[in-house]
Amino acid sequence: MVFRLNDDMVFPPTELAEPDGLLAVGGDLSIERLKLAYQSGIFPWYSHDTPILWYAPHERFVLFPDELRVSKSMQKTLKQGLFEVTRNKAFADVISACSQITRPGQDGTWITGDMKAAYLKLHKEGLAQSVEVWQNNELVGGAYGVEVGNVFCGESMFSKVSNASKVALITLCQTQEYKLIDCQVHTEHLESMGARMIGRDEYMEILAG
Repeated sequence: MVFRLNDDMVFPPTELAEPDGLLAVGGDLSIERLKLAYQSGIFPWYSHDTPILWYAPHERFVLFPDELRVSKSMQKTLKQGLFEVTRNKAFADVISACSQITRPGQDGTWITGDMKAAYLKLHKEGLAQSVEVWQNNELVGGAYGVEVGNVFCGESMFSKVSNASKVALITLCQTQEYKLIDCQVHTEHLESMGARMIGRDEYMEILAG
């Protein structure tokens, strides 16, 4: 059953989500609602021609930093010092770049203007974080997401040159700030780096911890 949200700042129990994870429709992208959503294991994912859709997948595709796999070629790239990595230096540029990257099998972007504005507000509140990857003073890769305790809820990554997004993810893992990186959507690229599926109960336990 898909629930329709009203002005009340509440979400239905996540175990009531549809098989594809869709839980609710409507509401808004206020800081209060987004904060409650992420704390509850819920995230928005929709396009410009649909209402706001809220998801709470029965399984989560996640990466435990201590399970990160870095290939020998990637280790060599990191040692070469080709990139400079910063945190929260250019959040607006990162989310803008993520919205413009063409992705296989994806028509357009789900990072709408309203989503950008909402996450910029979250960033100003210290809730949304970014990782920037630079080469010759040019932003060539990065990632952004929402921090919930010791969990980094990854929203999107981009890469303009080979390996730049991998560098961003590896850096996040190596900070030792997070017990879990929530990747949300399965990709072979992330699976090759050690990401795997876990159940909702395990995810919520870590999120609450």
